[in-house]
Amino acid sequence: RFIAKPCALHVGIQDSGPYEAQSNAILEKVFISITKYPDEKRLEGLSKQLDWDVRKIQCWFRHRRNQDKPPTLTKFCESMWRFTFYLCIFCYGIRFLWSSPWFWDTRQCWHSYPYQPLTSGLYYYYIMELAFYWSLMFSQFTDIKRKDFLIMFVHHLATIGLITFSYINNMVRVGTLVMCLHDASDFLLEAAKLANYAKYQRLCDTFFVIFSAVFVVTRLGIYPFWILNTTLFESWEMIGPYPSWWLFNGLLLILQVLHVIWSYLIARIAFKALIRGKVSKDDRSDVESSSEEEDVTTSAKSSCGSSSRNGANRVNGHMGGSYWAEDTHGLVRPLATCSSWASPHLRSCD
Repeated sequence: RFIAKPCALHVGIQDSGPYEAQSNAILEKVFISITKYPDEKRLEGLSKQLDWDVRKIQCWFRHRRNQDKPPTLTKFCESMWRFTFYLCIFCYGIRFLWSSPWFWDTRQCWHSYPYQPLTSGLYYYYIMELAFYWSLMFSQFTDIKRKDFLIMFVHHLATIGLITFSYINNMVRVGTLVMCLHDASDFLLEAAKLANYAKYQRLCDTFFVIFSAVFVVTRLGIYPFWILNTTLFESWEMIGPYPSWWLFNGLLLILQVLHVIWSYLIARIAFKALIRGKVSKDDRSDVESSSEEEDVTTSAKSSCGSSSRNGANRVNGHMGGSYWAEDTHGLVRPLATCSSWASPHLRSCD
């Protein structure tokens, strides 16, 4: 309210909601009670009933759907909050772990286990991370709805379970490594989203490339060969198997599965970017493009009132072409999210 919103206004993000659809009781009833995505047969029936052009009805439904979507300003503020937390907690984690022996030798995670002291710095690190992920667990039901809702729900459950379980069992040393590793790429994604919402395309693409590289290296390289290696093999060698060993490593392996899924989505975005020349889509973003809102507002009247002849050259009320015809929602143009990882998740063009 006091920091993110003024920053958004400073970079030119408008403090206004999406264009409101024209009031129509019949279409509103269909939208609420029957479907938000009418098929061709229903569109033709409504066209005859209202004596409206089919294109105008399609336009009405698109504007009505966008009406329920959060504006770009809201998304900018949400991303700025997450960017601030991820950056601060990552810096804190690196500063704390730099002087910790287990950061340089993972076998120290199990030395004298479970009789390891809990320092105040380690305690606060754990409490801040746990509080944040609990807030994400609850806020995901009220925040911007993503297509990867279920994946993120599983991720938050696994993360909270791991943090709580490792704290109870005093596995906090390896727990700090896992948390710091995950925080390494998250703030880069949020930075890319902020640049996208502000329409700094080149900066957005740069952040996304850096994020992709860091994500793949940390989640598919360092995590399995550094973290899983010490929890699966070094712990077994030094302290032997124990009942909670199976649950702890099971949760860590669930995270690894999610890493593979998100890496695949990121790779698909990067592949499309190579073809088109810039990053264009997030397969886990909002169903409707948030970046469209301002364009919809300015072109709504002309596009809704246009005839089918004019509509043939447009895609969802925007100028068509091979670029927009295939994808209209997106991660970095528009980059809605890929995390949490984007997090880290399409319905095709209406």
